[in-house]
Amino acid sequence: PSFPRVFTTQAASMASTAGTLDSPVKQIQIEGMVVLKIIKHYQEEGQGSEVVQGVLLGLVVEDRLEITNCFPFPQHTEDDADFDEVQYQMEMMRSLRHVNIDHLHVGWYQSTYYGSFVSRALLDSQFSYQHAIEESVVLIYDPIKTGQGSLSLKAYRLTPKLMEICKEKDFTPEGLKKANIGFEHMFEEVPIVIRNSHLINVLMWELEDKSTVADKHELLNLSSSNHLEKSLQLLMDRVDDMSQDIVKFNTYSRNLSKQQQQKHQYLQRRQQENAQRQSRGEPQLPEEDINKMFKPPQPPPRMDTLLIAGQVNNYCQNVKEFTSQNLGKLFMAEALQGHN
Repeated sequence: PSFPRVFTTQAASMASTAGTLDSPVKQIQIEGMVVLKIIKHYQEEGQGSEVVQGVLLGLVVEDRLEITNCFPFPQHTEDDADFDEVQYQMEMMRSLRHVNIDHLHVGWYQSTYYGSFVSRALLDSQFSYQHAIEESVVLIYDPIKTGQGSLSLKAYRLTPKLMEICKEKDFTPEGLKKANIGFEHMFEEVPIVIRNSHLINVLMWELEDKSTVADKHELLNLSSSNHLEKSLQLLMDRVDDMSQDIVKFNTYSRNLSKQQQQKHQYLQRRQQENAQRQSRGEPQLPEEDINKMFKPPQPPPRMDTLLIAGQVNNYCQNVKEFTSQNLGKLFMAEALQGHN
């Protein structure tokens, strides 16, 4: 999928709140309507692993980011050459402002397939947003986990360390080591609170009273093999990618060590030759740029490896949460069966 970028500097300044944040965003408050819009967007346009994305609108109040509205990115193919994503966003925000609806840009959202969202495309997009609009967040919606009866909506921001690395564009092993960046220091999760008006709360109470008993038993469904099998399969694929990256790094280390040995042998031979020339009264060999003769091999990109490690960690956390919930259900079912 094509990941959104912050339109332009001019649009970003129009979309963001004025000034810089006095304190970092510590909590996100989302209107229930925004959550329903995101869910509806996926149900209408998302199929399987297809990703849907959209823009988040709202405002910052002290250290709380309030998300009050959103609108989706329309699905378009390569044939839609005339479609201008920047112009579309600007027109939508202008229209919302005309009807007195919050139009300040505070981030974006996207759906995920079994928690597969940690990627270079998401990193670049979130950096673009967060660099232009300081309070920006990305909301990750998991429709599969939500379909099992538990709303899965998480908010992430890039950590200050990773923002500095992305600004300098220094993704070399030395740069990442100097910044002390690990996969656990790339994204920070911000707690979410869903807020509804009093009228909506009353409506939800009425709907709950009218709902059938069968709907309430969905959370006690004990079948988990399909979800767990797919999660483990995706985990294995990323572990394979990690092992391939390790092989590349080991190859680079061997080539670098081999070149260092050749460089050392060349310097020894040159030193011996100069000593013999000096004993014969001949001039020494001319100075040569040894770095041009022995160009160091290019190190493999380490950022991709960090992202793979972050995705593996995310899969492990999802499997841990899922299995712990299912173990609780199994113990509950066992107790109920023994009681009967």
